[in-house]
Amino acid sequence: MKAILIDKETRELNWCEVEKPTPKDDEILIEIHASALNRADLLQRKGTYPSPKGWPEWMGLEVAGVIADMGQEAAEKSGFAVGDKVCALLGGGGYAQFVCVPYGMVMPKPHCLSFAEAATIPEAYATSYLNLFWEGHLQAGQTAFIPAGASGLASVAIPMAKAFGARVITSVRSDEIAEKIAPLHADVVINSETTDVASVLQQEEANGHPVNMAMDCLCGETLGKSLPYMAEGGYWVVISTLAGVTTEVPLRPVLTKGLHIVGSMLRKRSSEEKAYLLRELVEKVFPKIENGEMKPSVYKVFPIEQAAEAHQVLERNENIGKVVLAVLPDAMEK
Repeated sequence: MKAILIDKETRELNWCEVEKPTPKDDEILIEIHASALNRADLLQRKGTYPSPKGWPEWMGLEVAGVIADMGQEAAEKSGFAVGDKVCALLGGGGYAQFVCVPYGMVMPKPHCLSFAEAATIPEAYATSYLNLFWEGHLQAGQTAFIPAGASGLASVAIPMAKAFGARVITSVRSDEIAEKIAPLHADVVINSETTDVASVLQQEEANGHPVNMAMDCLCGETLGKSLPYMAEGGYWVVISTLAGVTTEVPLRPVLTKGLHIVGSMLRKRSSEEKAYLLRELVEKVFPKIENGEMKPSVYKVFPIEQAAEAHQVLERNENIGKVVLAVLPDAMEK
C-alpha cells in the first residue's frame, strides 16, 4: 500500500510504498477513502508532534472508509462486519490507503454523509464534544466562547454548541471572515483586529450573558483579560496556544467566582477513554447529524498526492471549515 511519508531532511511529503498492516485481534482494518486534515498534522510534519507509540509514523488523525478485515475479537465484539462504511479516530496513520484501528475507536458512517464529510467527524467532533461538555460542562441556555471562528474546529464546535441549546460568542480577524462564517449562526462575532475581545465579554456579562465556558485554541493575553467576565463556576478550557503561551491571570475573580482553568488534549487520552467518548458521540451527536441539525463543513478536497498543497491551505489560514484528502475517487460519494 502507499502512505504519505515526511522527508526527514526537507520535510517534503512523498506518496510512498509502505508495508500494508494486518489487524491484531482487537483491530479493524479500514480501506481509507478520505482523510481529514488537522493543525496537529502541521506540527507533526515539523517534527514536534510525533504519532503516539503503536501508531504509524505518518500523519492523519481521522478517516472514513470501508472495513476490509477484522481481528477475531473485533469481529465478535464490535458489531461491525467486513464491508461496513465507517469513520475512525486515529493516533496517526490516516494519510494512507489502509489503517488498523482498535474497534472501540471506529464509528458507523452517518448515511447522509459522503466519505469526505464523514472523515471530518472523528477528531474534530470528538475534540469539540470532549471540551464543550466533558471539560466545559456546557448546558442548554448557557454561553460558550469559542474563538477562532473560521477554524476547522470552530466550524464544528459552534454548530454543536448551538444544537445543544447554547448561546455562542466567537472571534475572527476581519469583517470579511465574519461574513463567511455567518452560516455557523454564532450569536456574537467579534472582529478581534478592531475590537478588544475582553471588552465585549465584559459588555456581555453586563447584559446578563457571562461566559459559562470557553473552548480556547488561541489563549495568549486575551485569556487573562477575559477571566473576570466569566460566570460563577465557569470553565476556561485551554486546547492550544496559537496566540501565545503566556498570560497574566487576575487571581481575585478565579477565587471569588470559583473559576476553573483546564488544560485538555484529546491525543493524551487512553484508547478506553476515547472509545467511551466516541460511543457517547454516536449516541448523542449522530442523531443531530442524521436529522440535519448539524452538518460537517468541508472547505476543499484534494487528491492525497496533493497533501502538500492541502497543508498550505491550513498554513495560510485560508479555510473556513475542514480540508480533506481524497484517497479514493469516490470520496465525495455517500
